Amino acid sequence: MIGSVPDGWWRDRAGAVERLRDALASAGPAALPGAPPDAEIVLVVEGAARGVPEVPGIHVVAANGSGDDAIVQLCKESQDPDKVVVTADRALAERVRQLGARVVGPRTIRITR
Repeated sequence: MIGSVPDGWWRDRAGAVERLRDALASAGPAALPGAPPDAEIVLVVEGAARGVPEVPGIHVVAANGSGDDAIVQLCKESQDPDKVVVTADRALAERVRQLGARVVGPRTIRITR
């Protein structure tokens, strides 16, 4: 979702991830229309954002390499039949769909930044 809003994220990737994390924490699962109230929110970070810590309600996964590969791995490991991946990346979307994930675009998410 970083990059879907031109908020200067390219100058401060960690700061952009922190803003996204905090907005998601504030909205909770209601950020994704139709999500159950107990849905787990997982934020995968890479590169300069790898040091961004978790906050209550947001599980942060620091990718050892590619964030896309980490998301695919999480989908492989997940037993949740209702997993949802938020991405605008077509290649990633195809990879996780093959693993049973539902894919929605960043504009689906309802948060205030």
